[in-house]
Amino acid sequence: MSGQDPISIEEALIYVMVIVAASDNSMTDNELATIGDMIKTLPVFKDYNPNNVIPAAQRCGDILQEENGLSLVLELVGDILPAKLYDTAYALAVEVAAADLHVEKEELRILQLLRDRFSLDKLTIAAIERAAIARHRTA
Repeated sequence: MSGQDPISIEEALIYVMVIVAASDNSMTDNELATIGDMIKTLPVFKDYNPNNVIPAAQRCGDILQEENGLSLVLELVGDILPAKLYDTAYALAVEVAAADLHVEKEELRILQLLRDRFSLDKLTIAAIERAAIARHRTA
C-alpha cells in the first residue's frame, strides 16, 4: 500500500461498505444494489462520480489481499474520515449488512471492528441498528 495516493472521504466510505459486503467472501446482488443506491442518493456522495465506484471497490479489494489487509483498510478509513462522519460510515456498513435481510457472523465481526475503530457510543450504535431493522422489516 505504500506510495498509494490518498483516498477521498467518499472512497473511504465506499471501502467501509466493501469490507462489510466482502466479509463473507461473496458480495450479493442485494449488497451491490444497496451500495449503488446509497452512492446515488445520499448527500455525502453528492459530488462523487458514480463511475469511480467500481475502481474504488477494486482498490479496496487489492488492499484486502495484502497481509493484514483488513487492518490496513480500517486504519486508512479511520485516518481519512473526519470524526463527524464516523456514525455515517457505521450507518452505511449496517445498511450493507442488512441488505440480505440477515447478518452473517463475518459481517457482525466487521461491524464490531468499525464500532471499535470509530469509538462509537452505545446509544448511537443502537439508534443506527434499530433504524436499519425498521427500514428492512418485511410485512
